[in-house]
Amino acid sequence: MPSITPDSAAIEVVGGVDTHQDTHTAAVIDLVGRVLGTQQFPATTAGYAALLAWIRGFGRLWRVGVEGTGAYGAGLARQLRAEQVEVIEVDRPNRKTRRFQGKSDPIDAIAAAKTALAGERTGVPKQRDGRVEALRNLRVARRSAVDQRADTQRQIKTLIVTAPDELRAQLRGLTVRQLIATCANLRPDRADAATPATAVKISLRSLARRHQQLSTEITDLDELLEPLVAAINPALVAVHGVGADTAGQLLVTAGENHNRLTSEAAFAMLCGVAPIPASSGKTTRHRLNRGGDRQANCALYRVVLCRLRWDPRTRAYAERRTKDGLSKKEIIRCLKRYVARELYQLITSNNLEPAA
Repeated sequence: MPSITPDSAAIEVVGGVDTHQDTHTAAVIDLVGRVLGTQQFPATTAGYAALLAWIRGFGRLWRVGVEGTGAYGAGLARQLRAEQVEVIEVDRPNRKTRRFQGKSDPIDAIAAAKTALAGERTGVPKQRDGRVEALRNLRVARRSAVDQRADTQRQIKTLIVTAPDELRAQLRGLTVRQLIATCANLRPDRADAATPATAVKISLRSLARRHQQLSTEITDLDELLEPLVAAINPALVAVHGVGADTAGQLLVTAGENHNRLTSEAAFAMLCGVAPIPASSGKTTRHRLNRGGDRQANCALYRVVLCRLRWDPRTRAYAERRTKDGLSKKEIIRCLKRYVARELYQLITSNNLEPAA
C-alpha cells in the first residue's frame, strides 16, 4: 500500500473499479488522467475496506467509478456510500475503444476511473438498502413464478395437441381453470408408463399440479407486494390505470433514491419512451426508442391500454390523433410519453422515509 505523505494527501484522485464475482480490480488516476496504480482485491467486506484504504493512500479521494453497481458491485457500492464516498455508476467500455486497447481487468478499471473523471456515460447508482429494494426482491420471485406458470400452461396445451383422440376430446373446449383442475385430477396407472396414452396423462397431471403450486406462490407474493407498494407510494397506486404490479415496477425502475432522476425527460428515457432524434440536414425526424428498462416500458404500455378502454379523455385524444393521420402504434407511443410525465411527478414528489 502506498504511504501517505503531506504531498500525496494534497493530491485529488479518482478511483475506478472493475467488479467480478470473487475479485474486484481497482485503479487510481489523478485529475489529469495519469494512472497511479492498479490492484486486485477480494470481493468481501474486508476486501472493500482494503480497496478503499488503498485508493486513499494515493491522495484525497474525489469519487469512484464502479462498473456493475446493480450486480457484482452492489456490496462495494454500499460500503463506499457508508464511508461518504461519491459513487458513480459507469457503463462498460466502448466497444471501439476496447478493440484498440484490448481487454483486461486493470484496463477496464482504468477506463472506469477515466469515465468517472470525465463524467461521460455515468449515472448515480440505485440505493439498495430500503423498502424499494425489498420490493424488487419480491418482484423477482413473482416474475419468475409468472413466467414459469405461463410456460407450464403452454406445455400442457402442446401435449394436448398430440394426445390420443379420446383424451383430446375430453380436454378440448375447457377454460384454463377447468383444464388445470381436470388434468390435476387425472389418475393414470403408473405401472403402464411405457404406453404413450398413459405417459401423456402422467405428464399432464404433473404439469397441472405444478401450475397450481405456482398460482399459490404468486398469490402469496401478491399478499406481500400489494400492501408494500401502497405503503411506499399510495398516490401512485391510486392513479387511474396503475395497479400494484405496475406501480411496483415503476418504483423499482426509479429506485429508492429517485432524486437521481434529474428530470421527467430522464425518467422517460429510462423507461424507453423518449423518442430518439434521427435528424440530418433538412430532414427532421425521430425514431423509436428501443432502449431503457423494458419492464418499465411494458408497465406504461399497460397503463395506456387501460386508459384507452376506460378513460374518456384518453379515448378522445386517440380519436383526435387518428384524424390527424397517426396510427394506433404511434398514438400509444405518444400516450406512453405523457403517462411517464404524469407518473414521474408522483414518484419523485414522494419522500421515501424508512419504515418504522
